[in-house]
Amino acid sequence: MNQYYQKDLYAILGVEPDANEATIKSAYRKQARIWHPDVNDNSQESIVRFKEITEAYEVLTDTQRRSQYDILKGFNFRKESKYTENQAKKAYTEANSSKESTKTYTSNSEKKDEKKQDYHDKSSFSQVFENILDGLFTYDSKPKNKKSDTQKKKLKPENGRDINLNVTIKLSEAISGTNRTVNVLHSEKCPKCEGRRFINGAKCPLCKGTGEVSIHKKLNVKIPAGIKKGAKIRIADEGNKGYNGGKNGDLYLFVDIEESSFFKYEGNNVLCEIPITPFEAVLGANIEVPTLSGSVSMKIPPYTSTGQKFRLSQQGIADSKGKSDKKGDQIVTVKIVVPKDLTAKETELYEQLKMLSKHNVRENLLNDK
Repeated sequence: MNQYYQKDLYAILGVEPDANEATIKSAYRKQARIWHPDVNDNSQESIVRFKEITEAYEVLTDTQRRSQYDILKGFNFRKESKYTENQAKKAYTEANSSKESTKTYTSNSEKKDEKKQDYHDKSSFSQVFENILDGLFTYDSKPKNKKSDTQKKKLKPENGRDINLNVTIKLSEAISGTNRTVNVLHSEKCPKCEGRRFINGAKCPLCKGTGEVSIHKKLNVKIPAGIKKGAKIRIADEGNKGYNGGKNGDLYLFVDIEESSFFKYEGNNVLCEIPITPFEAVLGANIEVPTLSGSVSMKIPPYTSTGQKFRLSQQGIADSKGKSDKKGDQIVTVKIVVPKDLTAKETELYEQLKMLSKHNVRENLLNDK
């Protein structure tokens, strides 16, 4: 016989023996919040106590086991149709005492009827007693499922949580589009404890008391051309799993673009800065400028100043939403740079230029224009 028959399960949960199932569940939740091992740093006392109240809850919410427990412990007043052995004998004795106290002389036929009735009463008592024993020690051969199909259908659908991941790409990949393999960590309800975290008062050995297990999955994700920094890509149904008919969550990729020492971007336009020499600035020149699709030739007109901007049409970023086939432009800012390793001849020529120049480029600094 199980050890719980030796305990007062009602006292453990702090309820009366005639408590209904709702009261028992409420008492269990209250006790569980107090004695849960996670709340008490997994102390030995809390583990033992939590296991004890869980056992009491499981027995008292199981109709068959509770009925058997009540009979053995004498809490049988809940079911008027069931009696303990002593109560059955007592009821039988009282019934016979009542007959003897009212007994009168009867005819032979009446005596025969009385004997038949007496025999019937004894047979009834034996049948009742056998029914009690049969109810105590006979169990269904099939394992009992605490949650009926009707209860399962009433469970509220729970949608899975979304998963957010960051992905970093190069600017050239943002322009032309690319693919990335991402490693997604899914969380699913533990199949062993079904998310309850504890089994028989102890932490679930599979999920270690978390109620969830982690599953890795690799996904190949296409990143469209023209993607912007901070853009969000949604992959439907690749988030955490939903329960009870709920939808799976989604996977969201947040795109970051590596900073480039040369290219910057502003909307669909690409920005860059190009150095030119003093003689290119004065005389003009055709120079090669790198773009995201390769180098192109750009004309520098004579007398170009530092900071002057030039536009290379259709060398920017395409519209990532596909609303237009037109690309942005590349905006080129020039900067006049004097080489630091001039030859003696180059320095001499600059000296001659200095002697020839009559211009003062700083004479109007304070003049308002």
